[in-house]
Amino acid sequence: MTGVPASAAGGSGAKPVRGGKLGTAAVNQASLWNIANILTMVRLLLVPGFVMLLLHNGGYDPVWRSFAWAAFAVAMITDLFDGHLARAYNLVTDFGKIADPIADKAIMGAALVCLSVLGDLPWWITGVILARELGITLMRFWVIRHAVIPASRGGKLKTLAQGTAAGMYVLVLTGPLATLRFWVMMVAVVLTVVTGLDYVRQAVVLRRRSLAAERAAVGRTTEALNEAAGSPGAGVADAGASGAEASGASGAGASGSAVRVSGGSTPVEPTVGARDGAEAER
Repeated sequence: MTGVPASAAGGSGAKPVRGGKLGTAAVNQASLWNIANILTMVRLLLVPGFVMLLLHNGGYDPVWRSFAWAAFAVAMITDLFDGHLARAYNLVTDFGKIADPIADKAIMGAALVCLSVLGDLPWWITGVILARELGITLMRFWVIRHAVIPASRGGKLKTLAQGTAAGMYVLVLTGPLATLRFWVMMVAVVLTVVTGLDYVRQAVVLRRRSLAAERAAVGRTTEALNEAAGSPGAGVADAGASGAEASGASGAGASGSAVRVSGGSTPVEPTVGARDGAEAER
């Protein structure tokens, strides 16, 4: 939920960015069974277990909810570690690109929905957070051809706030701690909305810049084609003209025609063809 898929934050086959103690095979080859992907799969497997623990015995047993909190905490910690390992050792696979954001949103979404079903968390909070996460994910696919939106510091704070608040709601808290968790959740909601709007702004700006760069590239290509079509080869034309003057009257006419065609003194047809090609390119 940090914006960029944690297991995809690197390049396949590259050497590590900074030192570590992983084996050579894990560092130099991004296979499916790398440590970042394994942690992502663990987080995916924790989702159904977390739900069963949270809803066990009606969902109000403090002991079972403590077990659920432990599963939720492990999932949040693996999210931090697989991101660090992926960035440090360039462990990237197609599986990681898809599975990591799914695992992030699955564990948080499961927690929010279950808490709302149990009546511990208002549905509007769950709706705001889930709508933001789904919307940002769809927006990333919208701009992925133009640019990749990096994870911002605000997005990381949002993730931390959401995880802390949801974890506090999973536990059975009373008194001041129950009041505190409400305000932590409010902070998480504010960060969720603010960072969501910032991601939308970034997406619009990046897409506009990318489209402007594409138009500029097409314009340069068109200009190059026009310049190439407008340069007929002056040296050949001059040589042909000199030969025409040295020839007789009849030969001059024929040679002159040849000069105009081969030398290109007035290359009407090639110029028109090049302009047509430029228009098609544009």
